[in-house]
Amino acid sequence: MWTYEHTIETTATPGAVWRLWADVKNWGDWNPGIERIEIDGPFAVGARITMTPPGEDPVPLVVAEAVEDELFVDEARFGGLLLRTEHRIDRADHGPVRITYRMEITGPGADEAGPGIGPGITADWPETMAALAQRAAR
Repeated sequence: MWTYEHTIETTATPGAVWRLWADVKNWGDWNPGIERIEIDGPFAVGARITMTPPGEDPVPLVVAEAVEDELFVDEARFGGLLLRTEHRIDRADHGPVRITYRMEITGPGADEAGPGIGPGITADWPETMAALAQRAAR
């Protein structure tokens, strides 16, 4: 298994972050790693998302979990590998809200393949998450 996690803090409300996540067709407004994106219905468990990074082939994703104002998980399968990304909002009693993205790559060969593909997928997370937080805080 290969994992990577990145967390940021924001003054945005959980609802504001969730609204941006649920508005899949406009993810490209705050995520420059998206050239084109489509969803086959409402943002809910089972929804299929097709995300195309600039200059790359489309990546099919499935929403595996969705809890409004708390988290969503998307999954992508490549051969025998499962790429599972959790997007989580943690509310503190007092202070900023934390947004965490966590990717796990599992399956046969994940220990070898994960370090080769994972860093390329997650490299832009700090900038993307900062843009998300900034937009949500407006």
